Amino acid sequence: MALLDVTNLSIHFGGVKAVQDVSFSIDAGIVYSVIGPNGAGKTTLFNLITGVYKPTHGEIRLDGESIGGKSPDELARRGVARTFQNLQICMNMSAIENVMVGAHLRLDRNLIKAALRFPGLRRRDAELREEALELMRFVGLDKFADARADAMPYGALKRLEIARALAMKPRVIFLDEPAAGLNPKETIEVDHLVRKVADSGITVVLVEHDMKMVMNLSDRILVLDYGKKLTEGTGEEVRRNPDVIAAYLGAHA
Repeated sequence: MALLDVTNLSIHFGGVKAVQDVSFSIDAGIVYSVIGPNGAGKTTLFNLITGVYKPTHGEIRLDGESIGGKSPDELARRGVARTFQNLQICMNMSAIENVMVGAHLRLDRNLIKAALRFPGLRRRDAELREEALELMRFVGLDKFADARADAMPYGALKRLEIARALAMKPRVIFLDEPAAGLNPKETIEVDHLVRKVADSGITVVLVEHDMKMVMNLSDRILVLDYGKKLTEGTGEEVRRNPDVIAAYLGAHA
């Protein structure tokens, strides 16, 4: 059974059909990329699967369980994490505090205990800080642990956002343009990090415009065009598909 099954997924905004009857399946432990020209519906598809939007119709299943229309926090508890095109970093917090925020679903929310600072809660805080530091090592940012986020380079903030998503201990992580705005060196760092995440057993679903990165990383690729599924396959299959070539060149038949 696939980890994620999407069947005939659609959403309409008034008369605009942003995603139309899109179906695909994603196996566990792979890098699955979603590509297409600007306006193809890639981020909208992410928003549907991760609970930002509710589908007009269609079905989304995670390990056979229907998750369509569930809220982002409900999905997070089921192991679905997400980053966004635009940074969602708390700039007035330290880097390690940002990562610890990602573990909020696993924190004890009992306000009385928090107010009294029970010893068990203090121990848990220390454990969470150590977990966060280990994640910062994993993404190559341990030297920034106590730095304020607003003092960090943009490329480092992109990796910090991935670390925060990983703090949720996800089964599948959706990365929306993680290399956007990065220089070549930073792009290579993110490329290596995405493969490292997948090699750790976490399924990665990627939207990215850097085709070199997509072809280097992806086990499977879904191509969207005007909200519809154009094709799906390996990098080589997608690269040779005449419909994909036409869509990217703007020569629609």
